[in-house]
Amino acid sequence: MCICINCNHITECSTYHLIESQHKQLHVTNNPLFIPKCPIVCVNISNNSSCIQIDWDLVECLSFVEKPNSWNLGSD
Repeated sequence: MCICINCNHITECSTYHLIESQHKQLHVTNNPLFIPKCPIVCVNISNNSSCIQIDWDLVECLSFVEKPNSWNLGSD
């Protein structure tokens, strides 16, 4: 699971912007200015008989600042 959803920096993070792109999701910002320290992204590849799925998750980051439910922009 991507820790970004509970990080205070989600709305301006360049790494989260990359993960959104890989998931073909709309971006929370079009101009991410925050560059996190030492993000570790885990890419999981699963293959079944009909398709290959790729899932990108940020699993560790030295810039992580906990703010639960940060991805839900209407939660403030």
